[in-house]
Amino acid sequence: MPEKIGRIICEISDFCFPLRHQTKTLTMEKARFKVILSAEAEAFLRTLKEKVRNKIIGNFRKASYSLDPKLFKKLEGSEIWEFRALYGGVQYRMLAFWDKTNMSYTLVVATHGFIKKTQKTPLKEIAKAERIRARYFELKTD
Repeated sequence: MPEKIGRIICEISDFCFPLRHQTKTLTMEKARFKVILSAEAEAFLRTLKEKVRNKIIGNFRKASYSLDPKLFKKLEGSEIWEFRALYGGVQYRMLAFWDKTNMSYTLVVATHGFIKKTQKTPLKEIAKAERIRARYFELKTD
């Protein structure tokens, strides 16, 4: 059965989730990229408690201004990157890829999320993100 890819439904800068208790302000420099979420990534965020969701979204924003490997890191041997968040001793991951096809802005597309339980990112999660990436670019060129 083919995997349901889902459509891109939301851009982080659109504040698809209200951020309560946000006190830190980012510098006025321009973000290096915009983060958008696939339907599956958005659904994963909706399953999380508000404080965890806010932490992850806050890390999206921070990573878009500075490429800090503690927040956003390229996975070895792949075109997939991972957003990283640690909250309450639990490691949350959102896998993503770059879309640099538009000359006026760069997108990072978050494919899906999961709770990381092992030292290495599971290969099945990377493969899933790679399938979503391939399908995204296939649909984009149609």
